[in-house]
Amino acid sequence: MALHYNIVGASSSIVELIAPGVSQSIKSILFTNVHDTAEATVTLFIEDSPSSGSSSKYNIIHTVNVPSDTSLLLDNKSMLKYESKYGLYIEVGSTDTVDVMIGTN
Repeated sequence: MALHYNIVGASSSIVELIAPGVSQSIKSILFTNVHDTAEATVTLFIEDSPSSGSSSKYNIIHTVNVPSDTSLLLDNKSMLKYESKYGLYIEVGSTDTVDVMIGTN
């Protein structure tokens, strides 16, 4: 099974991919920059309670540039494993469009 997202930075720079409290076994995450000439900037992080104002946030990748018309694959299961009290979030630049596919078990 896979989760699919089309992230448009102009709509929202931070998008919840998996909500806190939802248990998912993630095998891989594929980020694809669909822009044909510009880099996309991607930050992937987990956070336990974003609306509380006192949450814990941990970056998995931080401001990584994905060149135009290319993809970035994260496929180390141990790096993508986290407690279900955290949610998974992505942040992209305001002019970026990134497709995200999360491979789950």
